[in-house]
This record gives sequence, C-alpha cells and structure tokens, in this order.
Amino acid sequence: MLSTTTRGLIKRPFNLKETSCTIITEKKEFFDVATSAIIRHREELEEYIQGHPEFQFSLAPFRTEDAPESVRRMAEAGSQAGVGPMAAVAGVIADLAVEEMLIAGAKVAVVEDGGEASLASDRTIDIALKAGESELSRRIGFRFNDFPIGVATSSGLYSHALSFGKAEAATIFAVNAGIADAAATAVGNVILGDDVEAVIEKGLQVGLNVKGVQGVFIIYRGKVGTGGKLPQMIGVKPE
Repeated sequence: MLSTTTRGLIKRPFNLKETSCTIITEKKEFFDVATSAIIRHREELEEYIQGHPEFQFSLAPFRTEDAPESVRRMAEAGSQAGVGPMAAVAGVIADLAVEEMLIAGAKVAVVEDGGEASLASDRTIDIALKAGESELSRRIGFRFNDFPIGVATSSGLYSHALSFGKAEAATIFAVNAGIADAAATAVGNVILGDDVEAVIEKGLQVGLNVKGVQGVFIIYRGKVGTGGKLPQMIGVKPE
C-alpha cells in the first residue's frame, strides 16, 4: 500500500532486516518514536524466537505464555484468523509503532510495513492498492476518514509472503493491522480454483468470519469481489 496524501507531512522509509517500512507523520520526533518502537519490538520478537523456534515456523494457531507484547498479539491475531502467528508480524509491528506515536502526541501516525498498514490520523488519508502486475494495481485506492484502522493485502502471485492461493490481491480492512494481516493470509490461502465466483465468495466469507475484520476486497483472475464495510474507493494516478 502507498499513501498518496502526504502534503505537509513527513514521509520517510525505514528498513531493518526484513522490515521495510514507510512512516508518515507530521514531525520528525514522531518518526523517531516509530523507528525506536520498531527496533525494540523486533529485538524482543527475535529473542523470543531464539528460545521458541517453533513459533516462527508454525502455520497453525500457536499458544504463548509469558511472551513479549508483539508475540502475544501475533499469536492472538493468528488464532482469530486460523493461521500461524508469523502471518501477523508486519501488521503487529506497525500497530505497536503507531500506538507509541500516538502516546507521544502525533496527530498523524501511519506505518506501512511490507504492504500492511496501521493508520491513525486527524485528516483524510488516501492509499493506493499495490498488487503487482494486476491491471488495478496503483490505479485504484481507498480513502480513509475513520481511524484507527488496519489494512493488509495478501497475494499469491505478487507477494514474497507465503500464500497457498493465487489471488492477485486479498485486501482486508480491520480494527488493527495485526488482525488485517492475519486475515489477509487466511483469505489468500483459499483463493484457488477455476470457479472464480465461488472462490471469491468463499474468500469473502473466510475474511468476514474473522473477529475484527470490517471489510474484504478480492481480485482473482481479473474479477473483483467485495464484502462488509469498505472505505470509499478512489482512482489514483500510477507512480
């Protein structure tokens, strides 16, 4: 996802190992808060994985005890969506960074991590859909006015993340980015088969059955399916 409304705001990248973020806010100090949060929560997650390697490789819901906040949230999101906890890692890290930005006083706190975005803002935020070579990629987007919200997209064709399906895009809008991230994986996993309409309908139901999911947007074999409550759809100019 790309934010397209950054006038008067700071928009900067931040990369750390597998984490590749875009952070948008109104002051540099809040950017620094976000990067510090990302570094700290990543370190805690990495330390936990060293002692619990099965957490990293589980493709099913994982129970945790006495774990860092990031681990607990990943496990909870994965359990709600019926997938492994690592399916929520990018979204959860983004959520945690945004929360700390808000505590520090930010009015605009947007953290996008590899296509999963956590958004809180006192003004409208527009984002563009990024879905590889799909005809709709970077040509349509969504306008957000209600916050906080989490957005995540899974793709079996254009993403580096693990997916068992073949969706061009399975985009989830949820109460936070962790839930959106896990739910997008769950939806993306079932987008497979020749009966396109039936496959899309199944994906919509899978997504809407996850607690905390507000809306689902699917592109499969050039066809679009929507369910639940979606933000306003807009046209955008390709970058």
